[in-house]
Amino acid sequence: MKALLALGATFALAAVLGRPLIAALRRSSTSQTAYEDAPQTHQTKTGTPTMGGVLFALAPVVALACTPSRATLALAVLVLGCMGIGAIDDLAAIRKQKNRGLRALPKFALTGLAGIVFLLIAGQPTPPGTTLLGIGAAPPWLWYLLSLCVVLATTHAVNLTDGLDGLAGGTILPPLAVLAFTALRVGVPNVGVFASATIGAVLGFLLYNRHPARVFMGDTGSLALGAALAGGAILTGTQLLLPLIGGVFAAETLSVIIQVASYKATRRRVFRMSPLHHHFELSGWPETKVTMRFWIASFVLSLLGFALITRTA
Repeated sequence: MKALLALGATFALAAVLGRPLIAALRRSSTSQTAYEDAPQTHQTKTGTPTMGGVLFALAPVVALACTPSRATLALAVLVLGCMGIGAIDDLAAIRKQKNRGLRALPKFALTGLAGIVFLLIAGQPTPPGTTLLGIGAAPPWLWYLLSLCVVLATTHAVNLTDGLDGLAGGTILPPLAVLAFTALRVGVPNVGVFASATIGAVLGFLLYNRHPARVFMGDTGSLALGAALAGGAILTGTQLLLPLIGGVFAAETLSVIIQVASYKATRRRVFRMSPLHHHFELSGWPETKVTMRFWIASFVLSLLGFALITRTA
């Protein structure tokens, strides 16, 4: 009941607050500048308000109100910390009038710091290093290292996916639903409430972010969503399941890695453009088709993860 209450509350709040937030962002000239190397169709997006991902701050607030706990606090610190990093990145990009904010190294370092603080607050699981899928417990040092890698990889994978109207928001809903179910199943309901609250906030945001988007989440939102997904997986012991339920994010990241490595080694590109969603755009797919196909892929992969969890948890 608390999970449903949190989902409904954040959805309602995000739906109501979205319109005045967009107006405030317009007044403050907090607008997106299209990346100059992006497909030509993206140039029309210049001037659309960004940093709409601040709406996702509703999730930790509502979750803390519904189920105050150490786990909820740790997740709130991680999500809000990554949101702050994203906001700094967005503001830097706005100031430069280019779609470039923080450099990669400082961005990774700050995200890593947020991950360390999260792990220190959350503490070791019980029993220490527990993971699902029949793998058993890992040594504490390995669990902490793996968990930090999960935070770094997931936050920036979701960030890379945020390139089309509604893409990152819709893609993250199925994995969050799997985490909410898993949390309730394995006895960490606070994490389930947090994931449910995040789902509600994303659904409310998508009312304004679906094509044609009236607002973008920016790095403010994408890093926060990646943090929620990573933190939920860590606290439910499903870190190793993320490459499956978050397979779309993994594919987006892998496409960038392959593209960069191939170009540096051979001066040839494997994809028309990376991340992967741009490759399909340049192959002739309409933006809405790319988004819908990625949503479906995320749903199918999350369904497979859900089936795996029900057999092992």
